[in-house]
Amino acid sequence: MATEQRTLPLLTPYKMGKFDLSHRVVLAPLTRQRSYGNVPQPHAILYYSQRTTKGGLLIAEATGISDTAQGYKDTPGIWTKEQVEAWKPIVDAVHAKGGIFFLQIWHCGRVSNTGFQPNGQAPISSSDKPLHSLSPNGVNTNKFSPPRRLGTEEIPQVVNDFRIAARNAVEAGFDGVEIHGAHGYLIDQFQEIETPKSLLPMRNAFNGTFLAAGGYGREDGNNAVEENRADLVVYGRWFLANPDLPRRFEIDAPLNKYDRSTFYTSDRVVGYTDYPFLELNPTV
Repeated sequence: MATEQRTLPLLTPYKMGKFDLSHRVVLAPLTRQRSYGNVPQPHAILYYSQRTTKGGLLIAEATGISDTAQGYKDTPGIWTKEQVEAWKPIVDAVHAKGGIFFLQIWHCGRVSNTGFQPNGQAPISSSDKPLHSLSPNGVNTNKFSPPRRLGTEEIPQVVNDFRIAARNAVEAGFDGVEIHGAHGYLIDQFQEIETPKSLLPMRNAFNGTFLAAGGYGREDGNNAVEENRADLVVYGRWFLANPDLPRRFEIDAPLNKYDRSTFYTSDRVVGYTDYPFLELNPTV
């Protein structure tokens, strides 16, 4: 007698508001620094399309809301008409394969320096204290310019920049936005006094869709859903290196190893769209 095959919790459908997701494996918003001059590029069409499944949720990389929001080289923006138009074919490619596409919007605040700011001005923040931290490679120390503390009368303008960015995202065709409020960027600079050790109390207090992220694999992702610790699980490095990650999870296939040295390079292909699929033809 054949045993009934168990459906993985990660691969069960989920209704997120008006969206019917076919599975719970979400592409994380991953900074890739390949949007030259802060304008999304055509090579992102293939990158996001490769990682799209029908009914799958993707969150696009953190995208600046204004010319003062930038903190890293060649990260995309959404505050100009050119940027909005550049996003449209990328969004269209995801929708053509049945994906649901959200845009993460951010303001880096003091995680910046004068080289990224208009007219070389100081970055803005909740404080005038400069920041010292490691760069994304975890080795080199970033050098950030001393920020300028925002006046209370200036805060409404930043709020309005987020509003306009969200409106522009809708104009570009995105299904929704995610506001980046963590990791020491501007919003977090206003509210961070300590780092919580667990998000479980927040999960218990919140009735909406709860996404979990941070180092999950196949098994602990399944456990998070099965034990009701999360509705959806967000994958970054593994999805970056495995464009067909939901399929690999489904059949428990080996995963491609990611190459960290290519995470933040400017190459249009290497470490970006050249990770192999299981099948010879990924469009089938």
